[in-house]
Amino acid sequence: MKIAHLLVIGSVFLLPLGAQAQWQWIDKDNKKVFSDQPPPNDIPEKNILRKPNTAKRLNFSTPAPAAADAAAPAAGASAPAAKPSGVDKELEEKTRKAEEAEKAKQAAEAQKLAQAKAENCERAREGKATMDSGIRVARVNAKGEREIMDDAARASEQKRLQSVIDADCK
Repeated sequence: MKIAHLLVIGSVFLLPLGAQAQWQWIDKDNKKVFSDQPPPNDIPEKNILRKPNTAKRLNFSTPAPAAADAAAPAAGASAPAAKPSGVDKELEEKTRKAEEAEKAKQAAEAQKLAQAKAENCERAREGKATMDSGIRVARVNAKGEREIMDDAARASEQKRLQSVIDADCK
């Protein structure tokens, strides 16, 4: 039993050693990044806040200074900067799909709004035709009683319906 306790306590003390092999740097958006992988080569040394004691930063993408001078005239100014592949393609695909989903959502909302405006327009036109016909119109007031609209209320309702028609029927 004592050996099991010692093993548990020993493993608890060994857990933080795995966290010592962490990289910490500030990315191009001035956000702190924590990783067990070294930062990309485009991160300057001054932005690397912490690195593991034994890790060395390997740079496979940039040629040695002597080779860079020889390769510069051959490449010319027309060579575009190469994008890293792999994760960027997946990220771009996810971003593109998210943008398409957002556009589809906005289109559905716009269609729903247009349909609601069309229904409001139709109802307002029907109400305006009823008001213009001159027939007696009754409403239910706040107390639940039925009351007949007088000329002032009819004129007010006609103006309101006309403003709805002007707004929704374009």
